Amino acid sequence: MGGGMYAGRALAATALALLLSACATPDGAFPSLARRDAERVAGTINPPVVTPIAPSPEAADPALAARLDQIEARARAGHARFQSRESRARRLVSAARGAAVASESWSVATVAVAELEAARSQVMIALADLDALYTAKRVAGEAAAPIALVRERVTALVMQEDAVLADLGNTLRN
Repeated sequence: MGGGMYAGRALAATALALLLSACATPDGAFPSLARRDAERVAGTINPPVVTPIAPSPEAADPALAARLDQIEARARAGHARFQSRESRARRLVSAARGAAVASESWSVATVAVAELEAARSQVMIALADLDALYTAKRVAGEAAAPIALVRERVTALVMQEDAVLADLGNTLRN
């Protein structure tokens, strides 16, 4: 068993010596590592011409249009309610500025801000309804551009209301 192991090593060493000697030339010159003509890429490639597909006009869905009008009307009504309560809330919050927490003026101002938040929630419910419609259309693989347009308008209302509430909250805390 010991002799077989030495014979295997001797065979491997001989094979390695033969392989290494094949790389050397008698004069010591080694083959060039430069690219050969056959290895060079020749020719040109033209990218495929892609013609953009114009979006097809969406067929007006009267039921969807009516639903969107109804949701946007609810959002606008909620926003109008918010705006009608805003000046009173600003006046009460301004009067409570610097008042102690849980004082009468602070409590009244806090209730006025809560009324604004309740009006804002009506706009948020409309926005949630739009999100649900949009998601359903997209999951079904249908276009949802009309929904997205109404959603942008309702989101703008929410952002206005958020700015008012943030301003009133900062005033109450200071």
